[in-house]
Amino acid sequence: MQKLSSLSRVIVALSSLSIIITFFIPFWRIDLFAPQYPEGLTMKIWFYKLTGDVDIINGLNHYIGMKKISVTMFPEFTYLVYVVAAFILYGLLAAITGSRKLLFSYLVVSALGGILALYDFYQWTYDYGHNLSDDAPIKVPGMAYQPPIIGHKQLLNFDAFSMPDLGGYIVVASVVIAGIVWFIEWRKHKAA
Repeated sequence: MQKLSSLSRVIVALSSLSIIITFFIPFWRIDLFAPQYPEGLTMKIWFYKLTGDVDIINGLNHYIGMKKISVTMFPEFTYLVYVVAAFILYGLLAAITGSRKLLFSYLVVSALGGILALYDFYQWTYDYGHNLSDDAPIKVPGMAYQPPIIGHKQLLNFDAFSMPDLGGYIVVASVVIAGIVWFIEWRKHKAA
């Protein structure tokens, strides 16, 4: 079985280790803009906490009957740090062993993990935007307030934007780099 070159191993190891940075920075963000908040409101999502204008957003969302956003709403925060650590070790194992098959399985698991994470986030946003309190001061018949998963959505007079933050881009870049390394190695050994 053909092994990864020494340079490829180093690149995969460094790209995997770069994910450690995501423990110290947010990986996702939701930005809200409205005439009364031209500077915008931001909620930053980390692997284990929420930061930003969460209290202000909760105050506004109360009027339309949305639940209060809190860390306890996200059971994923109790284990996500360990999942990311295991993901880093998986990439390092592929680099240390030099196994192209292990690197390929790392890429498959990464893709599946990303799909599952987006699906989980969709489930949360659906519940958050559709299950509104009957006691809400403001009720708009037939209106749901599900935030976007990725991109932009108009919610009443708010423009809501949901996108990766720096940590999310680091994870994506790490996987893309590992994918490029795998493809180059696969082509090189196929040609040989």
